[in-house]
Amino acid sequence: MKKIFITLFIVTISTQILSAQNLKRANSLFERRAYMDAAELYEQEDPKSQEVYEKLGDCYYYNSEMKLAALNYKILATHYSETIKPSYIYKYSQALKGTGNIEEADKWQQKYYAATNKTAAENIETKAFFEALNSTIDRPYIIKKLNANSEHSNFGTAFYLDTIVFSSSRENGNVYGWNKQPYLDLFKATPNASGELENIMPFSKNINTKMHESNAVFTKDGKTMYFTRNNYLDGKKGKDDKKITHLKIYKAEFINNEWTNITELPFNSDNYSTEHPALSPDEKQLYFSSDMPGSIGSFDLYVVNINSDGTYGTPKNLGTEINTELREQFPFISSINNLYFASDGHFGMGGLDIFKSEISVNGFSKPTNLSNIINSNLDDFGFIINEEKEIGYFSSNRDNANGIDDIYSFTQLKKYYVKGLVKNKTNNALLPNATVTLIDSENNTVSEIVVGDDAAYTLEINPNSTYSIRGSKKSYNPSMVKFSSDAKGNINKDIALLLESYEDAEKKIVEENGKIQIKINPIYFDFDRWNIREDAALELDNVVEVMKKYPTMKIEIGAHTDSRGPEEYNRNLSDKRANSVREYLVSQGIATENVKSVGYGESQPLNHCVREGICKEKEYDINRRCEFIIVN
Repeated sequence: MKKIFITLFIVTISTQILSAQNLKRANSLFERRAYMDAAELYEQEDPKSQEVYEKLGDCYYYNSEMKLAALNYKILATHYSETIKPSYIYKYSQALKGTGNIEEADKWQQKYYAATNKTAAENIETKAFFEALNSTIDRPYIIKKLNANSEHSNFGTAFYLDTIVFSSSRENGNVYGWNKQPYLDLFKATPNASGELENIMPFSKNINTKMHESNAVFTKDGKTMYFTRNNYLDGKKGKDDKKITHLKIYKAEFINNEWTNITELPFNSDNYSTEHPALSPDEKQLYFSSDMPGSIGSFDLYVVNINSDGTYGTPKNLGTEINTELREQFPFISSINNLYFASDGHFGMGGLDIFKSEISVNGFSKPTNLSNIINSNLDDFGFIINEEKEIGYFSSNRDNANGIDDIYSFTQLKKYYVKGLVKNKTNNALLPNATVTLIDSENNTVSEIVVGDDAAYTLEINPNSTYSIRGSKKSYNPSMVKFSSDAKGNINKDIALLLESYEDAEKKIVEENGKIQIKINPIYFDFDRWNIREDAALELDNVVEVMKKYPTMKIEIGAHTDSRGPEEYNRNLSDKRANSVREYLVSQGIATENVKSVGYGESQPLNHCVREGICKEKEYDINRRCEFIIVN
């Protein structure tokens, strides 16, 4: 029995020693970012501690194994709720998004905001957020996965003269411990008209080594490049005191048809990483990502001045408007000074999302998510754009369960417009509040707007289409212009819609008593009658003539009486007379919908004769009238 006890004791101690050695080895691999090797050892731990669950979750998280990451983070969140760091709650929500469990992810992201006392701890609803975001995007992106992608990772595109340079592990035989994939090299390709990459070939052998090379940026003249590489120069690998090889930014020059003078930048270090260089439009500043001391999160974005003598200033953190407690990486500065970058700290779809911030003298605008058309629930990054041509590229692992990255091209959905001003034909004055209507070739109304004080309109059109555009305004003769757009949506010029007021066009149309009306001689009815007499018909024919000349004109026939006689009697009589006038106009070919009749009785006198017995006959006559008011 004593021998059995001693044997069991020795086995237990041996197991503990092996477990301790296993954990030490796993932690060493984790520190060196050999995450998949570390994960294999962490999985062997039994029982697992909080630290093991943290690191095991991170191993899977950083390799986009989101189901496994979520499984380990869930154990942390439920069994270690009193001691869990908020960052793991956030990563748990991100991992849940990566698995498509959006509603559950929102709950945990809300808990993260509450745990960190974030001022923006409003209700988090990812689906509603992106629905609202997409409604504000006028021209969404159209994306396409490139045929040039391979079974290995491809990402990190850069514009280089007329070519595209990108990173790929397609030909490097060395395997990287982080993701068990070959090391990265730079490749060059020619984009065709559709954005596909052709004639792919390795970049300079002076740049590519047996280590990682990725994420290059080039000056406009193509003579200087900055790129990311492991701490490796002149065949020597640099490591920190924990034997970790960090990333560094290198500079190279194109001299005599080859890349040479490869030097590392002075703010690099053996103790932290600098990566993903990007140049400002004037090439006087270099943006990059780093986890250097003083960083807000695991990786922050920085900028450093490039002095005229080739030296560099002191790197400056972009601050909390851009950087978060998590990762900000892969910056790109467009020609119009927009910063694009990837982050898993700003609110997004999950994993790394791509954001945009406008750079001005006042700093950086609040980052805007590029929508769930560009972004997915996994990692999206490495965005570059030619804003003049409205084309570009980005990288994503959305289509690969094993975290392999692919390159996608994109264009912005092109929209075409017809635009112009609505003016008075007579004096060229602007006509605010006019209505502009776009009509297609089948006479269907496509769109319609009421112009503002500037009288300007802009309406979306399709290429290779024929339209009519109509301007209209009360008391004006509408203007109609027919035009066609070509294959590019061009119509060559703006279209001015010139409207002539009816007053300017016709002597019979005047403004009287505050109303624009067709003015004719008074028409008469027999006493207590409403039929149209011959002399009245002659006058009404003048109204018919005007309305046939302007077939879209609409009028109101208003019949009025004087105040003599009962009020109800006068109203009924005026209503019958107005309707008789309307029927006569319709019988002469005027469209029914263009004529409205109203009997006002004695309710709208033009003078003080508001009751019987106070005025002379001629004064009462003024109120006895029939008006033809232009209403449109």
